[in-house]
Amino acid sequence: MPEPVRVQSEPRRSQVPGSKVPGSQVKAKIKKAKSAAAERRGQQQAAAENSVARVVVDIPLTHLDRTFDYRIPENLDEAAVVGCRIRVRFAGQLVDGYILERANTTEHQGKLAFIERVTSSEPVLTPALATLCRAVADRYGGTLVDVLRLAIPPRHGKAESEPPRDVAAAPPAPDTSAWVRYQNGPAFLEALAAERPANAVWQALPGEDWPRRLAEAAAAVAATGRGAVLVVPDHRDLTRLHEACVELMGAEAVVSLIAGLGPAERYRRWLAVVRGAVQVVVGTRAAMFAPVADPGLFVVWDDGDDLHLDPHAPYPHVRDVLMLRAHADKGTLLAGGFARTAEAQLLIESGWARPIVGERAELRASAPRVTPVGEDFDVARDEAAKAARLPSVAFEAARQSLANGAPVLVQVPRRGYVPGLACGNCRTPAHCRRCAGPLALAGGTDEGVPRPPGCRWCGVPDTNFRCAACGSVRLRAVIVGAKRTAEELGRAFPGVPVRTSGATEVLASVPGKPALVVCTPGAEPVAVGGYGAALLLDGWALLGRQDLRAGEETLRRWMTAAAMVRPAGAGGRVIVGAEAGLSVVQALVRWDPGWHAATELAERNELGFPPAMRMASIEGTPEAVAAVLNDLALPDSGEVLGPVQLGEVDEDGRSDRERALVRVVRGEGKALASAIHAASARRDMRKEPEPIRIQLDPLDLI
Repeated sequence: MPEPVRVQSEPRRSQVPGSKVPGSQVKAKIKKAKSAAAERRGQQQAAAENSVARVVVDIPLTHLDRTFDYRIPENLDEAAVVGCRIRVRFAGQLVDGYILERANTTEHQGKLAFIERVTSSEPVLTPALATLCRAVADRYGGTLVDVLRLAIPPRHGKAESEPPRDVAAAPPAPDTSAWVRYQNGPAFLEALAAERPANAVWQALPGEDWPRRLAEAAAAVAATGRGAVLVVPDHRDLTRLHEACVELMGAEAVVSLIAGLGPAERYRRWLAVVRGAVQVVVGTRAAMFAPVADPGLFVVWDDGDDLHLDPHAPYPHVRDVLMLRAHADKGTLLAGGFARTAEAQLLIESGWARPIVGERAELRASAPRVTPVGEDFDVARDEAAKAARLPSVAFEAARQSLANGAPVLVQVPRRGYVPGLACGNCRTPAHCRRCAGPLALAGGTDEGVPRPPGCRWCGVPDTNFRCAACGSVRLRAVIVGAKRTAEELGRAFPGVPVRTSGATEVLASVPGKPALVVCTPGAEPVAVGGYGAALLLDGWALLGRQDLRAGEETLRRWMTAAAMVRPAGAGGRVIVGAEAGLSVVQALVRWDPGWHAATELAERNELGFPPAMRMASIEGTPEAVAAVLNDLALPDSGEVLGPVQLGEVDEDGRSDRERALVRVVRGEGKALASAIHAASARRDMRKEPEPIRIQLDPLDLI
């Protein structure tokens, strides 16, 4: 029998002497490639001149808020221009950055790393923009990288590769005769035409075509060859202002910037600005950093609107940024609006800006008739008014407007305000006796006894409240949000169309026909020919908010709505649902927001509130807030209020979030910003795990 044939299989690769598994081969190739790359970097030749680049790396850590020196290789010498985007290796990782400067020397003692590559040779970070961003970061205690994220939009390659936009020709000098109606108006326009700085606070007359007036000011500057930046709160105002500028200067000379644009279109328009193709930029808060060439005018309209505050760190405000730009560029700042903020009043009283107000004769001719009513509305004798829960004077004003063929504006406060406390007798807002902050119910009980009201700022309880105005010891909650629905108004005015404008759908305009337009503050549509009447309901819902700016904000919203009403000579009436003795109501009746702003500023100076003082808000976990406060080197005038608990409390009366306020005199505001920046840098160096939010000059102090 033949022997079976034995077939010997080939040995596996792992059994062959000196062989490697495929994974080991990959690792060996990677190691070899890295060695080759390192060798190439070692063999790179530096640029012949200015081979050192001062680079801002895109790393959001406060202790790294400085420039780093890198070597520019010879092959990137032409592409690595000042202001361009690059990629560098930092701590072993490739990160984005910008070249701030090129030099021949460096203070670094070791060997400089080479720039990896140039992302784009487009100089997006101009020297003027870099200086502005550094100034904004220093003012708010933030980092340069955070400000650059707000100032420079993300790159879009296709838009960048397109042919550059043609440079627009300077427009002719506009007709500025409409500014004759204002004191200091003609002098302001003359200064713009002569390229002289003339900072001003403009109080627009009722019914004023403010987009046209601002377009005339921008055209007067553009006619001299200089640029202008105009910032408004929202897209509806932007649409009106852009149309007015285009009508006066042409579409090629104006560009609008808004964060809601698509990436390509936003970057395309921004490139037209940085390349000097357009002279006039209009937009929302995203346009406050627009790098216009040789700017001569900076405008902020309605600076009291909270939309002007950027919600991203370091939380800059449009007014403050434009003030820095006007000072640095020797330009003019114009803060305009129907009302006036305490910050704008401070600019006037300090002599930094001049007021531009209407002549008294012009004011009497253009203002509507304002009639205040008490909180307890008189019920009209007819059933329709009773169903609508309107005072008789308001019902009569609305009926007269509808009979004259004009629409009626009905402003109702939006829901969601935090209930506060007021005197149960005279309804004066209740304030803390220690720091004058607002009182609120603490909630919960101690051994079955309800906790006394406490201050929202310093947290000190008030166990023996007594009203400073009338001496009463009673407190009451300010109930917010009396419902005035469109259905109720429809029953009160049968056969009249009712339109709503609010959060879900904001109307831009309405025809000049009989209709009831119900809106929330800030969503008032423009009526063709003006409204015949405006009903400003539930005044206590606005005035009773626990907010430092409650009175100022209420007057701003009332005057914005009242400015849309026809003059008293044409039958225009405004009915405001608040008591006539209040200072806010008196300012509206006399149409004198300057007086109210001066009174408000004087009271804040006495109590130590912004803008007389600079404040910082520190919010986070109790441990994180305590650590920052202990590490914060405050100036001599520094004072800590709080911390107080935020949000809901547990059974033990504790909350997982707290907030403390720090205030200093205005002259030491820069020192406070530096102290906060240093404390944040030390936190980042220690790699503290708890997140914390630090904000200078917050709008909401409650």
